[in-house]
Amino acid sequence: MQKKLTITIDEQVYQGLYRVVGPRRISQFIESLVRPHVVDQSMEDAYLAMAQDRERESEALEWSEAVVGDINHA
Repeated sequence: MQKKLTITIDEQVYQGLYRVVGPRRISQFIESLVRPHVVDQSMEDAYLAMAQDRERESEALEWSEAVVGDINHA
């Protein structure tokens, strides 16, 4: 989920971002710079590892579909 954030920066900084990064890439650029300082990387690495485990993901999908099936029959 994304959240909107309003920040205030110097006009020259904004113009530089606009020129170098591009008008529709500024948020992504700033997020990539800030993320390592505010997000616990070990948690992100753990989620990435879980998502890459195909057997685990297959079992999770099978389980969730069975639960949805149970709800539909209730």
